[in-house]
Amino acid sequence: MNEALYAGSARYYAAGRLPYPPEVATVLRDGLGLDGRGRLLDVGCGPGSVTRLLAPLFESAVGVDADRDMVEEARRSSVDGVEWRHLRAEELPAGLGTFRVATFAQSFHWMDRPLVARLVRGMLEPGGAWVHVDGITHRGESGTDPLPHPQPPHEAIGALVRRYLGPVRRAGTALLPQGTPSGEAEVMLAAGYTGPERLPVVGGTVHERSADQVVASVFSLSWSAPHLFGERLAEFERDLRSVLRSASPSGWFAERAGDVALVVWRPGEARL
Repeated sequence: MNEALYAGSARYYAAGRLPYPPEVATVLRDGLGLDGRGRLLDVGCGPGSVTRLLAPLFESAVGVDADRDMVEEARRSSVDGVEWRHLRAEELPAGLGTFRVATFAQSFHWMDRPLVARLVRGMLEPGGAWVHVDGITHRGESGTDPLPHPQPPHEAIGALVRRYLGPVRRAGTALLPQGTPSGEAEVMLAAGYTGPERLPVVGGTVHERSADQVVASVFSLSWSAPHLFGERLAEFERDLRSVLRSASPSGWFAERAGDVALVVWRPGEARL
């Protein structure tokens, strides 16, 4: 994972991202038959949104992330029984031991996926599981159903970012002309996992969002992280706030959170 990927984004992440539904914890507990025992490993934990949500289901938890500032943000709002480590996923197992569950939420596609899949398989205890928390939190669902405020103007925001940074999506020090990689199932099967089993979590919660929160959501993204704008950061933010005022003079927006799926893989034998 490129350590510059989210440079400058950490302080915006918690305010800018929609929360994961609390039902994620319930569905994981019931779907995996969790009983409070074992340990959780959250890989690419960011500021710890998923780690803190799921940690009460386990005896203890470890969150790891390649971005030092993300780890520091996680430590500021930590809970008992959670350890935070500044660590690239490719550096696992790093003496962390074994785990009942390893989770990846909006992070696996940034990693050396074949390598990390193999490394984490060796860290799962017998009967353990890899869980991909599949869902986006930087924006809600598009739709025409009535909301208490306008939806954030995501298309206009995207156009503004492209005006400043160019038409090809940026990610840290790299460009992503084809977007992030697909084919996760092939990677997991080749690394020796069986599955997947999908455990759905119904979304639909409406979140009211201030203009400051929408600005934070933009700066929480890899393709519009603050460092990418360099000396034009303040200018970009002024233009962004102008776009938001045009879309909602009150300064308030609303979004309906989308569904989430927990994609469960079990360790087996790697393909030869």
